[in-house]
Amino acid sequence: RITYVGKRGGCKSTPQATIEQLMLDAAHAGENVVRLKGGDPFIFGRGGEEVESLRRAGIEPVVVNGVTAGLAAMTSLGAPLTHRDRAHGVVFVTGHPQKDGPGLDWARLGESARDLHLTLVIYMGISSAARIQAGLLSALPPDTPVAVIERASLPSQRQCITTLGELVDQLSATGLGSPAVMVVGDVVRGVRAALQEAAALAA
Repeated sequence: RITYVGKRGGCKSTPQATIEQLMLDAAHAGENVVRLKGGDPFIFGRGGEEVESLRRAGIEPVVVNGVTAGLAAMTSLGAPLTHRDRAHGVVFVTGHPQKDGPGLDWARLGESARDLHLTLVIYMGISSAARIQAGLLSALPPDTPVAVIERASLPSQRQCITTLGELVDQLSATGLGSPAVMVVGDVVRGVRAALQEAAALAA
């Protein structure tokens, strides 16, 4: 029996509590339950909440890792998230904080990325792109490279390679939307250079 409980930002979705209860009901009925998610369930996939719910009920789940969208997105472009010369670490962060939550201090995050040479991978940030751009621009230069990848690793994948200063305008021009990840940092610079070279050769 397959029960679809997928989520998509801005669309009608199955409440998280309902998903957890469906799993509990089936498990208590003696069924084997598979909760199949796209990507990695433990990186903004709410897998942690679901495991906690099951454990509270005395059920110990077995978790099989997936590949998180941020990694799949850059891999699809033939680019890394870390690089010995360009990025000494990577930060996975949500652009869609919990409702009524404090949100992220994008200016401070930008300062950390600049000072520590970090790649920023931003999930669910399309609807907050203007706020993210404004905050990061207080710490990072406008020419900081950015990749936006929609539906990473799927046949319908689309992407845009741009800069932090042009991010919002490019999102509007290309029509890229959710689900998408934004990757900010010098690791994107190699992708942009390769695309420009390919375009020059084609011309």
